[in-house]
Amino acid sequence: MAEPVIRIADLHKAYDTPAGPFPVLKEVNLEVQPGEFVAIMGPSGSGKSTFMNILGCLDRPTSGRYELDGKSVAAMSKDETARLRNQTLGFVFQGFNLLPRMSLEDNVALPLVYSQVEKPIRRERARELLARVGLEKYASSLPNRISGGQQQRVAIARALVNKPRLILADEPTGNLDSHTSEEIMALFNELNQEGITIVLVTHEADVAQHAQRQVRFLDGRIVRDEPTHPLETIPC
Repeated sequence: MAEPVIRIADLHKAYDTPAGPFPVLKEVNLEVQPGEFVAIMGPSGSGKSTFMNILGCLDRPTSGRYELDGKSVAAMSKDETARLRNQTLGFVFQGFNLLPRMSLEDNVALPLVYSQVEKPIRRERARELLARVGLEKYASSLPNRISGGQQQRVAIARALVNKPRLILADEPTGNLDSHTSEEIMALFNELNQEGITIVLVTHEADVAQHAQRQVRFLDGRIVRDEPTHPLETIPC
């Protein structure tokens, strides 16, 4: 079996409060294999958002081990972690997080600026990805000139610009209507079929049905980890 993209072992996370440590994650163990599509679910306060922050190297566990591509994240320097986040991970957020005064093309190309890629290559790659998500004719437009669903497509294009192995998506359909949500999930399914590993947080059962596997958090622990039943799969 291939090396897991993600390996979590006995992970705990607690935050300091005036009343003492407040545990958010407890004894979390999880592996995600290359090419999997995993949905992370759970009610508010279950720990799933904190867990995603740790996966994205935005936060660190209090104890336990997190390996990404076989490397211990805790052993990495800040520069190594920043490089890993820019080159290995792609992020998609509920709020799109597009810069309002930059064109769609420049928004998509932004991670390549941090990678010090030359401008002509950035421009070419950004336009390729805008074409991939069906928005090439809007390349010079500002984000406020397109719909929410189109903005999320731009955000997905930006997540892909550095050719990541893993996409982390936090409630990517949370601000979209049901029809647009289906279109965005169809795009995620296409990307997964091309070999990109996807870990997606959602509170929507119909969105989770697009994943191959569902992991449910409750009170900081994983209480369910099972394949999505084939009969429940929603065709795209």
